[in-house]
Amino acid sequence: MSEKEKMLAGVLYDANYNEDLIKDRYKVKDKCFEYNQLKPSNHKEKNRIIKEILGKTGENFTIEQPFICDYGYNIEIGENFYANHNLTILDGNKVIFGDNVFIAPNCSFYTAGHPIAAKERNKGLEYAKPIKVGNDVWIGGNVVVLPGVTIGDNVVIGAGSIVTKDIPSNSVAVGNPCQVIKSIEKKD
Repeated sequence: MSEKEKMLAGVLYDANYNEDLIKDRYKVKDKCFEYNQLKPSNHKEKNRIIKEILGKTGENFTIEQPFICDYGYNIEIGENFYANHNLTILDGNKVIFGDNVFIAPNCSFYTAGHPIAAKERNKGLEYAKPIKVGNDVWIGGNVVVLPGVTIGDNVVIGAGSIVTKDIPSNSVAVGNPCQVIKSIEKKD
């Protein structure tokens, strides 16, 4: 099994020293650099580059600069996707966003994690677990979403939250660790 296959399977893989993964990261980081240097008003060129970076996009999306990711090809965004400034996605595994997702500034999505045992961690080993965000989701500023989390449909995540576990559909969740504080009703 290649290191990339291990990465996508969610098992320990060599992230730091595998030449193929390093090449993939440099390739996309160069593209992110190019994207981040464009004039903000140059929508056509920005969209062209984002479509080269990401694995899948809808037709209607905006990702404000700066934007940073690890591989790009593991990221999918749906229709009407909006991400404000300083979006960071460490996409060692799939990160899938549904339709009508709005992300405030300074948010981070981390699929990567590291062994607790220093001996393994110091070898450059890590694992990556997928992140899934449903439809009609609003994520407040400075939110961090950790490996393996699924956020359901029609969810609001409060600013400053650290999402460590799944959040069910139709809920408002906040805090560190992020917890559901209320269900969203039709009247809301």
